[in-house]
Amino acid sequence: MTPMTYAFGVAAAVLALIAIVELMRRATLRERHAVWWLIGGVIALVVALFPQTLTWAAQLLGIAVPTNLVFFIAIGLLFLVSLQYGAELTRVEDKIRTLAEQSAFHELRLAELEAARPADGTTSGADETPAGGTADDGSDAPR
Repeated sequence: MTPMTYAFGVAAAVLALIAIVELMRRATLRERHAVWWLIGGVIALVVALFPQTLTWAAQLLGIAVPTNLVFFIAIGLLFLVSLQYGAELTRVEDKIRTLAEQSAFHELRLAELEAARPADGTTSGADETPAGGTADDGSDAPR
C-alpha cells in the first residue's frame, strides 16, 4: 500500500466520523439512527489505520480477496440501516394514523357542538350574568 493510499483511507474515515458527529451535534441525525453509521466509521478507521487487519479477517473468514470483505461489511451495514429506518417508518405511520383518528374525532365533536348551538348566535340565560347576579356593562358607575 502506498503512503498516498494509506493517507487517503485514514482521511476519508476521519472525515466520515467527523461528519456523523457533526450531524448529531446539530440534531440533524439522532443518536439512535447514528449507531450503525458510527460503527461503520470506526471499522473504516481501524481498517485504514491497520490495513493488515482486513487481510487477517478475510483469511480468517475464508474470503480470497480482502476487498470483497469490505463490500460485504458495507452491504451488511447498509442493510441494518435500512432495516432500522423501516422500523422507524412503521412506528411513525402508526402515530400518524392515531393522530389522524383523534383529529377526525375532534372535528366531529366540534361539528356536533356547533350544530347544537342556536342558529341566531345567542347564548342561554345562564351564561349571560356572572356569579354575582349582575351583568357587567363595562361602565365605572357605582352600584
